[in-house]
Amino acid sequence: MPRERIQKILAAAGFGSRRSCEQLVLDGRVSVNGQTLHELPALADLATDRIVVDGKPVQSEQSVYYLLNKPPGVLCTNNDPSGRTRACDLLHGVRERIFPVGRLDADSMGLLIMTNDGALAQKLTHPRYGVPKTYRAEIAGVPTEADIQKLRTGVWLSEGKTAPAQVRVVHRQRDHAILEITLREGRNREIRRMLAKLGHNVRRLVRICVGKLSIHKLGVGAYRKLTPDEIKYLRGLADKVPGHAAHEQAVPRRRPSRGPRTGPSRRSNSDSTRSPRTDTARTAEAKFPRGPRNAFDNSSGRPNSRRGAGKNSAANHNTSRREGPKPRPAPRKRRIIGPA
Repeated sequence: MPRERIQKILAAAGFGSRRSCEQLVLDGRVSVNGQTLHELPALADLATDRIVVDGKPVQSEQSVYYLLNKPPGVLCTNNDPSGRTRACDLLHGVRERIFPVGRLDADSMGLLIMTNDGALAQKLTHPRYGVPKTYRAEIAGVPTEADIQKLRTGVWLSEGKTAPAQVRVVHRQRDHAILEITLREGRNREIRRMLAKLGHNVRRLVRICVGKLSIHKLGVGAYRKLTPDEIKYLRGLADKVPGHAAHEQAVPRRRPSRGPRTGPSRRSNSDSTRSPRTDTARTAEAKFPRGPRNAFDNSSGRPNSRRGAGKNSAANHNTSRREGPKPRPAPRKRRIIGPA
């Protein structure tokens, strides 16, 4: 077999997604032929090399696929030092090292794919492929049409604007509503934060579909194996890469800058009538010319240089012209003559 990237081998062996397997290498938990790895890239061959993770040898195993209806309070992780219930703990009797595809926060519930196929998990969760995931959210309050439109066009969060979502109002009452929301990206607690930004707290959140795969007739906490047709459907769904526009929607975007003004400028009227040289500049040049009026100094009779003549002439001109106005005479005092 050809040598492959170590994270790809570990993901195929059921140690998690490729990204989590990369972290295993960076943490120094993986060794190849007795040498501990600390950096990437690293290549290996499972057929000829001895690969060990946390002291356990890596062996190739058959890929398995399960569908779980996750109850609330269960974690979507295989590593929890606190000993809380994990999603993999609910699949009793499964000997393969499986992990959840994507995540649901502890308070949410619903459809969760469990597998040891790291390559498929990578494609199903990567925003580039835009795999649709449908949720049903019960919220406090009744959203307005403006709120629904904001969800459909994108909501500004701290890391950028969300991708457009498909939204359908399932039920409305006086103090709450039920929405069905389909996303093609997977940010952390995205639906809860989107609705909170619009002033609606989420009371209950259930993932009901991944593509056309649903949890219909599957009880809370129950699981089942995927059929061959369902596995084939998921692989085909992950291989369908959307167009460039859909990919751009999944990437966080910055708030657009303000465009150019379309109306008339405030200074348009004054700028159109203002000449390049203002009247004030012309008046100042007329009063105080830059150069002398003649090429000789009145005191010495010698020709001055261009720079010196200008200074002397300007200085003489300033002393003669800029004495200021003469003081006005004080008003005469009136004599007031009283009666004789």
